[in-house]
Amino acid sequence: MKIALMDSGIGLLPAAAAVRRLRPDAELVLSWDPDGMPWGPRTPEDITQRAIAVADAAAAHRPDVLIVACNTASVHSLPQMRARFEPGLPIIGTVPAIKPAAAGGGHVAIWATPATTGSAYQRGLIEQFADGVTVTEVPCPGLADAVHHADEVAVDAAVAAAAARTPDDVTTVVLGCTNYELVADRIRAAVQKPGMPPLMLHGSAGAVAAQALRRIGAVATPDAEAATGLTVLLSGREADLPATALSYPEGRLLQAARTLR
Repeated sequence: MKIALMDSGIGLLPAAAAVRRLRPDAELVLSWDPDGMPWGPRTPEDITQRAIAVADAAAAHRPDVLIVACNTASVHSLPQMRARFEPGLPIIGTVPAIKPAAAGGGHVAIWATPATTGSAYQRGLIEQFADGVTVTEVPCPGLADAVHHADEVAVDAAVAAAAARTPDDVTTVVLGCTNYELVADRIRAAVQKPGMPPLMLHGSAGAVAAQALRRIGAVATPDAEAATGLTVLLSGREADLPATALSYPEGRLLQAARTLR
């Protein structure tokens, strides 16, 4: 079994690590776009062009399924990607986890990139799944880029700025960018207010990993013998996992199974 994941940057690491935990025997293809990132400031047409190029690079390795582990690409490019690759290659998109977050009630904040915040797609999810729930959309400029570069100072500054824009009575935060899951603990610490119930965080990595397995008729087998297959594509070029990826536990988990060459 071979599972590919794509993103503009290392935001694909949480979903890739989730796949690794569910199916240690799966070979992984990780494809991202250091030459073109960040995608957030680009036009929807440009995002789609970049996303399809990154997906093409992954598809050349003949995976069984492709996870679009990027909220921005999913918001702007899923129809075009599905038209290009399906049914031969199933495409699994990533959307903000608004539905499970809203089910818990309380005040929900959605942290996302400026490109996703306020988009018609995100507003549609809010209307569909959070009717009657108080929702605050919180743009987080610079946070995804800071996480990608493992810039500790910039991450702390961007998290603090977004936390300052988050109402004090928020009980749940949706991590509406896959990069944010890599710094979930810092987000929790910044938003949690004294005297408030423990803050709930909702990411998407586990859900998209499970959906990818369902789509190809596979089941979770966490005790399976680990595979060593891991292919990394940086703007189409085969490479090693960058040092910034190894700054995070998810990257180190994937590196541990790297094929010895």
